[in-house]
Amino acid sequence: MIYRLAADSILLLHLAFTLFTVLGGLLVLRRPSLLWVHLIAVLWGVVIEWADWICPLTPLENFLREQGGEAGYAGGFIEHYVALVLYPEDLTIELRYLLGLGLVAVNLVIYGYIFLVRRRKLLP
Repeated sequence: MIYRLAADSILLLHLAFTLFTVLGGLLVLRRPSLLWVHLIAVLWGVVIEWADWICPLTPLENFLREQGGEAGYAGGFIEHYVALVLYPEDLTIELRYLLGLGLVAVNLVIYGYIFLVRRRKLLP
């Protein structure tokens, strides 16, 4: 029971980190101190996607699920959870590159807005 709870906690942490990576720039609007933390998270997300790596949280979640009597899963978090919902077929490397580019594009738009707002506040 404790292993399943721990695996579910890792899953929620992974989901929260993924959402922070994609949309955390919006938090930077309210908390500018999160800027560097978010940029590092975005960099990590892009590297994971483009290098075709698996986030270290995935094997940890699988280990905890197996210890709790559940089956683990192959591949990474994106393939297992996100791809099942968004993409019915296997997640190709090309699609991973597009996801990485999408991550960069979303955050460029958000940060472009942040810097425009900041610039307007600085100008008289």
